[in-house]
Amino acid sequence: MLTIQCCPKGRLARLGLAVLACLASLMLGCARSSAHEGHDHGEADKAPVVSSAYPRVAARSELYEIVGILRDNQLSIYLDDAVTNEPVSDATLQVTIGDSAAVEASKAGRGFYTFAMPGRPAGSVEIIFSVSAQKGDDLLVDSLAAPQPASPPRAYEHGWLSSSRLVTAFAVAAAGFGLLLGYSLRSGRRIAATVSAVVSAIAVVLAAASFDEGQTGANSAGPPEPPALSDAPRRLQDGSAFAAKSTQRLLDVRTAVAELQTIRPAVNLIGRVIADPNRSSIVQSIYGGRVVPNGGAIPRIGQTVAKGDVLIQIEPHLPVADRTTILEKVGEIEQLMAITENKLRRLRPLAERGAVPQGQVNDLESELEGLRARRETVRNSRTGFEELRASTDGIITAAKVVPGQVIQPQDILFQIADPGSLWVEALAYEDIGLKAPDAATVITPNGQTIALSYVGTSRALRQHASVVQFAIPEPPAGLNIGQPLNVMLQSGASVSGLIFPRDAVARSSNGENIVWLHTAAERFEPHPIRVLPVDAARVMIVSGLSGGERIVVRGTDLINQIR
Repeated sequence: MLTIQCCPKGRLARLGLAVLACLASLMLGCARSSAHEGHDHGEADKAPVVSSAYPRVAARSELYEIVGILRDNQLSIYLDDAVTNEPVSDATLQVTIGDSAAVEASKAGRGFYTFAMPGRPAGSVEIIFSVSAQKGDDLLVDSLAAPQPASPPRAYEHGWLSSSRLVTAFAVAAAGFGLLLGYSLRSGRRIAATVSAVVSAIAVVLAAASFDEGQTGANSAGPPEPPALSDAPRRLQDGSAFAAKSTQRLLDVRTAVAELQTIRPAVNLIGRVIADPNRSSIVQSIYGGRVVPNGGAIPRIGQTVAKGDVLIQIEPHLPVADRTTILEKVGEIEQLMAITENKLRRLRPLAERGAVPQGQVNDLESELEGLRARRETVRNSRTGFEELRASTDGIITAAKVVPGQVIQPQDILFQIADPGSLWVEALAYEDIGLKAPDAATVITPNGQTIALSYVGTSRALRQHASVVQFAIPEPPAGLNIGQPLNVMLQSGASVSGLIFPRDAVARSSNGENIVWLHTAAERFEPHPIRVLPVDAARVMIVSGLSGGERIVVRGTDLINQIR
C-alpha cells in the first residue's frame, strides 16, 4: 500500500518561497537577454543609404568624369565631360587593375567602353584610367570594392531562445503558486488558497500559449530576404535622386557651371504676331454684287499671288429704278444717233457733187462717233463686271467668298500677307519708357528663340496698356499670324546673378523654384533658388547659389519626376 507523507507546514512554505525566488531570477535574466537583443547601437550600426546595385568605381577631374560598373566580371565604363556631362566620343581609354599592366578598353558606343576583368576582385582594388582625347590627356584613379555577403540579423538567432525562457518562467510560476495553494489549504486560509489557485491557472495558460508561439516562430521565422537592388532611378532617403549613367544617357542630361554676371532683368509682355502693314493688304469691293470666278476657281488660303493678279469678278446689282433710268438714257442717245445718221445720208451725195461743204459731213461723222461712245458708257454704267486684284505680293491668309455669293460694299473678301515679313504687337501694363529697349526676344512653341527689332510705342492706351510693336527680322517657317507670344523686354536697373537656361529651373512639390545640383557622378540634389527673367530662353538666379556648382540645364523635368 502506497503511503503519502505530508510535508510539514513550515517546510512547505519555505519550498514555495524558494520556487518564487527562482521564478524572479529567471524572469530577470530573460528581461536582460531581451534588452541586449533589442537595444539601439546608434547611427554607426544603421545601414547606409544604398544607391547602386553593383560595385562601382567613380572618379572626376577638371576635364573628365568616369564611372565603371562591374557586372559578371565585365566593367562597363562611361566617360563624360566633367562640366557639361556630355559623352566623350573621341577618347582612347586604358585601364590598369592593381599592379597589372595597362589594357585598352573596347569602345562600345558614344562615350561607352567595356573592359573584361581578369578575375573577381577580393576586397578593394585600385583602378587607374588613362584618358587620351582631343580635350586633353588625364589620369583618373579610384578603388573598386567587391560586395560582401550579407549575414542574418542577430534578432533571428535569439528569437527561439527568448521564447523558451518565457515558457520556463511561466511553468515555474505555476509550480510555485501550486505549492502555495497546498500550504494555504492545510493552514485553513481559504482566501489565500483561492488567489493562489487563480494565479497558478493563469500561469499554466500563459506557459502553454508561449510554448505554441515559440514553436510557430521556430518553424516559420527565417532570415529576412535582402531587398532587390537595381540601377533604376529613384529618390534616396535624404531627398536626393539617384540616376545611373545609363539613365542619364537616355534622359540626355546636361549640366553647366555659370559665373556671376551683371545684366538687366526682363519685363514680360503679352503679344501676338501680326502682318507687316507695309507688306500686307486686303481685297474689298466698292459697289458690291454677285461673286463670279475669273475664268476658273476662286483663290483659296495658302495660295501665292503676285501684285496685280485678278482674283475674282463682281457682277453689280442694279435696282429697278436705276436700270430704267439707264435704259431711258440709252434710248435718247440712240435717237440722236439715228437723226445724225439720216443727216449724213442726205449730205454725203451733195458733198460729192460740191453742193455743200465737206466740213459739214465731217462734223456729222464726229458727232455720230461721240454719240456711240456715250451709248456704250451709259450702257456699261453699273452693269459691267468689277475686277478685284491683289495689291501686294504674298500668300492668301483669309478667303471669305464662294461662287455666286452676294457681297456688300467694303466687305473684306481676301487678306494677303508676306510670310517673310512679320511683326509682333504687345501690350505693356507698366511704364517701359518710349526709348528703344536693350533687347527684346520671344520663344516659339517649338523652343526656338527669336530676336525682335523695336519699332515703336503708341501714346494711346488700349485696354489700359501701351501698345508696343516689334519687327521680326527673320521669321521662322512655323510662325503664324495671330499666334500669342510672350515678349521678354530687357529694361530697368542692372542686377548681378547667375545666368542659366529656363529649362534648368523646376518646381518642387511645395511650389518653390529649385535647381538640381550634380553633386556626384550619379547623384543629384535639389536646391531652392530665386530667379528673375532675362529673356525668352534664360533666367537669372539672384539668390540660393554661390557660383561654381554644376547645375542640370537639360533634362531637369525628368530628374524632378524621379520618385
